[in-house]
Amino acid sequence: MGMTMTQKILAAHCGESTVKAGQLINANLDIVLGNDITTPVAINEFEKAGFDSVFDKTRVNIVLDHFVPNKDIKSATQSKQCREFANKYDILNFYDVGQMGIEHALLPEKGIVTAGDCIIGADSHTCTYGAVGAFSTGVGSTDMAAGMAKGVAWFKVPAAIKVVLNGSLHRPVTGKDVILHLIGEIGVSGALYKSLEFTGDGVKSLTMEDRLCICNMAIEAGAKNGIFPVDEICEAYLKGRSQRPWVKYEADPDAEYERTVIIDLDTLEPTVSYPHLPENTHLAKEGKDIKIDQIVIGSCTNGRIEDMQAAYEILKGKHIAKGVRGIIIPATMAVYKECILRGYTEAFIDAGCIVSTPTCGPCLGGYMGILAAGERCVSTTNRNFVGRMGHVDSEVYLASPATAAASALTGYITDPREV
Repeated sequence: MGMTMTQKILAAHCGESTVKAGQLINANLDIVLGNDITTPVAINEFEKAGFDSVFDKTRVNIVLDHFVPNKDIKSATQSKQCREFANKYDILNFYDVGQMGIEHALLPEKGIVTAGDCIIGADSHTCTYGAVGAFSTGVGSTDMAAGMAKGVAWFKVPAAIKVVLNGSLHRPVTGKDVILHLIGEIGVSGALYKSLEFTGDGVKSLTMEDRLCICNMAIEAGAKNGIFPVDEICEAYLKGRSQRPWVKYEADPDAEYERTVIIDLDTLEPTVSYPHLPENTHLAKEGKDIKIDQIVIGSCTNGRIEDMQAAYEILKGKHIAKGVRGIIIPATMAVYKECILRGYTEAFIDAGCIVSTPTCGPCLGGYMGILAAGERCVSTTNRNFVGRMGHVDSEVYLASPATAAASALTGYITDPREV
């Protein structure tokens, strides 16, 4: 029996000619990643174990993004610990205030991650990098500590689910609507410890931003990773960007999949996940009676320039509804600068929104948009669990940037095709 794309990458990184689902392996790592929340824990474990060097100072990445600029003494202390560690070991890819971005937008943008890589990150949404044809998954801080020191991690080789994308995506429907639809169909445990492998003729209609968004939320279906083929669109993205030569892996024709899910992109509509699980999906046009208090456009899921453009095209020359707070967060400094150059920032401000420096802030209920009891937010983030963005009696509705922007204009959940 042949191997899936994920299994081929893992085989190459553990030195085996073939691997199979359920097999335990030790794999060599190309990239190890941490942020200002998870890295301090990893540093503590690193030091407790007696390590005194990192396996490769060019392959360890630390991005301060969750509570940066620091919101309080605790977050400042955590960031200080990261800075001291990065200085001690001369970590090349260390990103702080003024240079940082949200980690899962920053690393692809800078070409730090590339096709064929084996990547771990002490953050669950590390699965984002499957969009560039890498095996990429989230781990705990202890695994990050071992990875920083030894450049190796252990895995159980995942079985796979094939997701066949047929037809073409039609704006304003985006990758966010694709992944919300998929999670609604298979559930938050539907791909538990599986590899979601996206394929089909419809892939070519997806931009890299669509793919990054889809892989980012693979974990919300329980998946170990999500991955896209390295096609012409992906190679064009990597060309001139990737810091290292990339390796293109393809699934064998006789690769084994536990299940096949078929999605007709032509029929997809703007989709929203209602509280309190991403699987609780409804069409955006069904939410006309749900009054909202806030929108957030940004995060590692939907803070790239294409996302900012989608929001701009709906908000330009208009003003958000009375009583709605609009928070827009470009995911990286490059996206922030591009928003200024294109006039998006001025349009957002004129529309009644605030534009923030890159931060994860509101996504995890950290800062920059905490919800009070009874408040509702339409957010382009990735989770809507109880209390995710604030009070346990608040509600988070997950949606695309276009749907969030349209909802801001009306004050109710709104299909972007209706504004």
